Amino acid sequence: MAKTEEMTVSRNIKLSTSSKVFYVICYVVVGLMALLCLLPFVMMLSGSFTSENWIRFHGYGIVPGEFSVEAYKIIFKTPERIIRAYGVSIVITLLGTVLGLMLTALTAYVISRKDFKYRNVLSFFFYFTTLFNGGMVSTYIYYIQYLHLKDSYLALILPGVFNVFYLLIMRTFVANIPVALIESAKLDGAGEWRIFGTIILPLLKSGLATIGLFLALGYWNDWYNAMLYMNTEEKYPLQYMLYSIQQQSQALARIASQAGIKVTDLPSNSLKLAMAVVATGPIVIVYPFVQKYFIAGITVGSVKG
Repeated sequence: MAKTEEMTVSRNIKLSTSSKVFYVICYVVVGLMALLCLLPFVMMLSGSFTSENWIRFHGYGIVPGEFSVEAYKIIFKTPERIIRAYGVSIVITLLGTVLGLMLTALTAYVISRKDFKYRNVLSFFFYFTTLFNGGMVSTYIYYIQYLHLKDSYLALILPGVFNVFYLLIMRTFVANIPVALIESAKLDGAGEWRIFGTIILPLLKSGLATIGLFLALGYWNDWYNAMLYMNTEEKYPLQYMLYSIQQQSQALARIASQAGIKVTDLPSNSLKLAMAVVATGPIVIVYPFVQKYFIAGITVGSVKG
């Protein structure tokens, strides 16, 4: 009997030891993968502080070969432009994300209700737009001639405020909410708006965080709509402002080259990396706060969708 108990204890110890070894291996592998994912960002940061000549002859590295801040001097030559562009991007991102979340959550709640008579008809119209669209020309004419959004902030908000793909993800979250909760709330006399605000929205935290991050990234990285609809420099968002600085730098380099002026010290590659650092900074700061909701949302949307 004692021998049997000794064998059982020994087996448990061996199992515990093997589990520890397995966990150590997993942590090492995941840590190495995390470092590999971080490596491009480190090289981007290092390249932004490297002189253009060093990049041209030696390439990129983890550590700046020849330290230089010329790229950042060009970007922040007029700091008020960058600060103003930051403000425009932040306001547009916040307004667009909040409005997009409300529209997406409300629409997903409506088309997921089986007691709504026209939910299949509405779903068809939404899904139809994923297959066919009017194209860039008709969209531009519609925004300019009919909605009169030329040089308006609404031209930067409306194009990205609703996405059918995000609607599909959100509908998956809403469909996972038990119908019994809605029915019991109705028996207690709650209306549709109260059900949605006090029952549905609190249960959609991970879904809202996931879609919110997608929307925020879309608004923050958007420069194309600003190029199409914005004329006033004071209304440029950050991405388009950086794009304009890059275009001006390249134009200056071409003019100097045609005039026979040496432009080897004028940043080009390092300028692009510096602009990437300036543009991604806020997203890197915000992401850790929504990471757990984002991972949970992606898991639910992919497994149960």
